Amino acid sequence: MNSKALDGRIALVTGASRGLGAACAEWLAARGAHVVAVARTTGGLEELDDRIQAAGGSATLAPMDVANEAAMAHLCRSIHDRWGKADIWVHAAIHATALTPAGQIREKDLDANIATNIRATARLISMVGPLIAPSDKATAIFFDDEGEAMYGGAYAMSKAAQRALVTRWQAESAKHGPRVELLSPKPMPTAVRARFHPGEPREGLAQPRDEAERLLAPLFAG
Repeated sequence: MNSKALDGRIALVTGASRGLGAACAEWLAARGAHVVAVARTTGGLEELDDRIQAAGGSATLAPMDVANEAAMAHLCRSIHDRWGKADIWVHAAIHATALTPAGQIREKDLDANIATNIRATARLISMVGPLIAPSDKATAIFFDDEGEAMYGGAYAMSKAAQRALVTRWQAESAKHGPRVELLSPKPMPTAVRARFHPGEPREGLAQPRDEAERLLAPLFAG
Protein backbone atom coordinates (compact mmCIF):
# COMPACT_ATOMS: atom_id res chain seq x y z
CA MET A 1 0.00 0.00 0.00
CA ASN A 2 1.36 3.40 -0.96
CA SER A 3 1.87 5.79 1.92
CA LYS A 4 0.10 9.15 1.87
CA ALA A 5 1.39 12.53 2.97
CA LEU A 6 -0.90 12.74 6.00
CA ASP A 7 -0.99 9.08 7.07
CA GLY A 8 -1.45 8.83 10.83
CA ARG A 9 -2.45 12.46 11.22
CA ILE A 10 -5.60 13.60 13.01
CA ALA A 11 -7.43 16.52 11.41
CA LEU A 12 -10.24 18.29 13.25
CA VAL A 13 -12.57 20.11 10.85
CA THR A 14 -15.18 22.37 12.39
CA GLY A 15 -17.98 23.32 10.02
CA ALA A 16 -17.45 20.18 7.95
CA SER A 17 -20.91 19.32 6.65
CA ARG A 18 -20.91 21.40 3.47
CA GLY A 19 -19.10 23.98 1.36
CA LEU A 20 -15.41 24.59 1.87
CA GLY A 21 -15.34 22.81 5.23
CA ALA A 22 -16.59 19.58 3.67
CA ALA A 23 -14.21 19.94 0.74
CA CYS A 24 -11.27 20.42 3.12
CA ALA A 25 -12.32 17.36 5.13
CA GLU A 26 -12.38 15.26 1.95
CA TRP A 27 -9.02 16.65 0.80
CA LEU A 28 -7.35 15.81 4.11
CA ALA A 29 -8.90 12.33 4.28
CA ALA A 30 -7.79 11.56 0.72
CA ARG A 31 -4.21 12.22 1.82
CA GLY A 32 -4.38 9.84 4.75
CA ALA A 33 -5.56 11.99 7.66
CA HIS A 34 -8.27 10.65 9.94
CA VAL A 35 -10.83 13.45 9.97
CA VAL A 36 -12.89 14.39 13.00
CA ALA A 37 -15.78 16.19 11.33
CA VAL A 38 -17.86 18.63 13.36
CA ALA A 39 -21.12 20.29 12.27
CA ARG A 40 -24.68 20.74 13.43
CA THR A 41 -26.16 19.00 10.39
CA THR A 42 -26.12 15.24 10.94
CA GLY A 43 -27.30 14.47 7.42
CA GLY A 44 -24.53 16.56 5.91
CA LEU A 45 -21.94 14.79 8.06
CA GLU A 46 -23.25 11.37 7.05
CA GLU A 47 -23.06 12.30 3.37
CA LEU A 48 -19.51 13.54 3.94
CA ASP A 49 -18.60 10.27 5.63
CA ASP A 50 -20.02 8.32 2.69
CA ARG A 51 -17.83 10.26 0.26
CA ILE A 52 -14.74 9.91 2.43
CA GLN A 53 -15.22 6.16 2.84
CA ALA A 54 -15.92 5.71 -0.86
CA ALA A 55 -12.55 7.34 -1.56
CA GLY A 56 -10.80 5.04 0.91
CA GLY A 57 -10.50 7.49 3.79
CA SER A 58 -11.77 7.49 7.37
CA ALA A 59 -13.64 9.91 9.57
CA THR A 60 -15.24 10.28 12.98
CA LEU A 61 -18.47 12.26 12.97
CA ALA A 62 -19.24 14.73 15.76
CA PRO A 63 -22.69 16.30 15.24
CA MET A 64 -22.62 19.32 17.53
CA ASP A 65 -22.73 23.09 17.58
CA VAL A 66 -19.29 24.72 17.88
CA ALA A 67 -20.92 27.34 20.08
CA ASN A 68 -21.74 24.64 22.67
CA GLU A 69 -18.76 25.02 25.00
CA ALA A 70 -19.36 21.85 27.00
CA ALA A 71 -19.78 19.69 23.88
CA MET A 72 -16.63 21.02 22.25
CA ALA A 73 -14.61 20.63 25.46
CA HIS A 74 -15.78 17.01 25.70
CA LEU A 75 -14.83 16.40 22.06
CA CYS A 76 -11.33 17.84 22.52
CA ARG A 77 -10.85 15.71 25.61
CA SER A 78 -12.04 12.64 23.71
CA ILE A 79 -9.56 13.32 20.89
CA HIS A 80 -6.77 13.64 23.45
CA ASP A 81 -7.78 10.45 25.25
CA ARG A 82 -8.00 8.45 22.01
CA TRP A 83 -5.07 9.78 19.98
CA GLY A 84 -3.02 11.87 22.40
CA LYS A 85 -3.23 14.96 20.18
CA ALA A 86 -4.54 16.33 16.92
CA ASP A 87 -2.30 17.64 14.17
CA ILE A 88 -4.45 19.89 12.01
CA TRP A 89 -7.43 22.10 12.74
CA VAL A 90 -9.51 23.58 9.93
CA HIS A 91 -12.13 26.03 11.19
CA ALA A 92 -14.84 26.65 8.61
CA ALA A 93 -17.84 27.05 10.92
CA ILE A 94 -19.59 30.39 10.53
CA HIS A 95 -23.00 31.87 11.21
CA ALA A 96 -24.69 34.43 8.99
CA THR A 97 -28.03 36.00 9.79
CA ALA A 98 -30.44 37.62 7.34
CA LEU A 99 -29.49 40.78 5.47
CA THR A 100 -30.42 43.79 7.57
CA PRO A 101 -29.65 47.52 7.29
CA ALA A 102 -27.09 48.63 9.87
CA GLY A 103 -29.65 50.67 11.77
CA GLN A 104 -32.10 47.78 12.03
CA ILE A 105 -29.93 44.88 13.23
CA ARG A 106 -31.88 42.84 15.76
CA GLU A 107 -30.15 41.99 19.00
CA LYS A 108 -30.82 38.26 18.60
CA ASP A 109 -29.16 38.29 15.16
CA LEU A 110 -26.20 40.19 16.52
CA ASP A 111 -25.87 37.74 19.41
CA ALA A 112 -26.04 34.76 17.05
CA ASN A 113 -23.18 36.10 14.93
CA ILE A 114 -21.13 36.88 18.01
CA ALA A 115 -21.77 33.44 19.54
CA THR A 116 -20.38 31.49 16.59
CA ASN A 117 -18.01 33.81 14.77
CA ILE A 118 -16.35 35.44 17.78
CA ARG A 119 -17.02 33.68 21.08
CA ALA A 120 -16.83 30.11 19.76
CA THR A 121 -13.67 30.89 17.81
CA ALA A 122 -11.99 32.29 20.90
CA ARG A 123 -13.02 29.29 22.99
CA LEU A 124 -11.85 26.84 20.37
CA ILE A 125 -8.45 28.48 20.09
CA SER A 126 -8.03 27.94 23.83
CA MET A 127 -9.19 24.31 23.54
CA VAL A 128 -7.65 23.19 20.26
CA GLY A 129 -4.41 25.13 20.57
CA PRO A 130 -3.10 22.86 23.35
CA LEU A 131 -4.52 19.81 21.55
CA ILE A 132 -2.42 20.36 18.42
CA ALA A 133 0.62 21.85 20.18
CA PRO A 134 2.44 18.49 20.63
CA SER A 135 2.32 17.74 16.91
CA ASP A 136 5.31 18.32 14.64
CA LYS A 137 2.78 19.45 12.00
CA ALA A 138 0.60 21.57 14.28
CA THR A 139 -1.47 23.72 11.94
CA ALA A 140 -4.59 25.81 12.48
CA ILE A 141 -6.40 27.07 9.38
CA PHE A 142 -8.99 29.81 9.17
CA PHE A 143 -10.69 31.47 6.22
CA ASP A 144 -10.91 35.19 5.63
CA ASP A 145 -14.07 36.83 4.43
CA GLU A 146 -14.44 40.56 4.05
CA GLY A 147 -18.22 40.31 4.41
CA GLU A 148 -18.69 43.00 1.80
CA ALA A 149 -22.38 42.35 1.14
CA MET A 150 -24.71 45.31 1.47
CA TYR A 151 -26.87 44.94 4.61
CA GLY A 152 -24.52 42.31 6.01
CA GLY A 153 -23.22 44.49 8.81
CA ALA A 154 -23.72 42.05 11.70
CA TYR A 155 -21.86 39.31 9.88
CA ALA A 156 -19.12 41.63 8.64
CA MET A 157 -18.55 43.00 12.13
CA SER A 158 -18.26 39.53 13.64
CA LYS A 159 -15.89 38.36 10.91
CA ALA A 160 -13.72 41.44 11.39
CA ALA A 161 -13.41 40.61 15.08
CA GLN A 162 -12.62 36.98 14.25
CA ARG A 163 -9.96 38.12 11.78
CA ALA A 164 -8.36 40.34 14.42
CA LEU A 165 -8.22 37.45 16.89
CA VAL A 166 -6.75 35.02 14.38
CA THR A 167 -4.06 37.42 13.19
CA ARG A 168 -3.04 38.09 16.80
CA TRP A 169 -2.75 34.34 17.46
CA GLN A 170 -0.81 34.02 14.23
CA ALA A 171 1.68 36.65 15.34
CA GLU A 172 1.98 35.25 18.85
CA SER A 173 2.62 31.74 17.50
CA ALA A 174 5.09 32.68 14.77
CA LYS A 175 8.20 31.59 16.69
CA HIS A 176 7.06 28.55 18.64
CA GLY A 177 3.94 27.33 16.83
CA PRO A 178 1.41 26.23 16.03
CA ARG A 179 1.42 27.41 12.44
CA VAL A 180 -1.67 29.60 12.06
CA GLU A 181 -2.94 30.29 8.55
CA LEU A 182 -5.60 32.79 7.50
CA LEU A 183 -6.49 31.88 3.93
CA SER A 184 -8.57 33.78 1.37
CA PRO A 185 -10.93 31.60 -0.68
CA LYS A 186 -12.31 32.81 -3.97
CA PRO A 187 -16.08 33.41 -4.11
CA MET A 188 -17.88 30.05 -4.11
CA PRO A 189 -21.53 29.03 -4.63
CA THR A 190 -22.17 28.39 -0.95
CA ALA A 191 -25.36 28.85 1.03
CA VAL A 192 -23.91 31.85 2.83
CA ARG A 193 -22.94 33.58 -0.41
CA ALA A 194 -26.38 32.87 -1.89
CA ARG A 195 -27.93 34.58 1.13
CA PHE A 196 -25.74 37.67 0.71
CA HIS A 197 -25.91 37.79 -3.09
CA PRO A 198 -29.41 36.62 -4.04
CA GLY A 199 -29.85 36.01 -7.74
CA GLU A 200 -26.12 36.02 -8.44
CA PRO A 201 -25.19 33.74 -11.38
CA ARG A 202 -23.36 30.73 -10.00
CA GLU A 203 -21.44 30.12 -13.20
CA GLY A 204 -17.90 31.35 -12.85
CA LEU A 205 -17.76 30.97 -9.07
CA ALA A 206 -15.01 28.72 -7.74
CA GLN A 207 -15.92 25.22 -6.61
CA PRO A 208 -15.17 24.32 -2.97
CA ARG A 209 -13.26 21.19 -4.03
CA ASP A 210 -10.97 23.28 -6.24
CA GLU A 211 -10.45 25.86 -3.51
CA ALA A 212 -9.57 23.17 -0.97
CA GLU A 213 -6.88 21.92 -3.33
CA ARG A 214 -5.58 25.42 -4.09
CA LEU A 215 -5.45 26.51 -0.47
CA LEU A 216 -4.34 23.33 1.31
CA ALA A 217 -1.89 21.77 -1.12
CA PRO A 218 0.87 24.37 -0.55
CA LEU A 219 0.63 23.88 3.23
CA PHE A 220 1.10 20.13 3.17
CA ALA A 221 3.39 19.60 0.21
CA GLY A 222 6.11 17.05 0.94
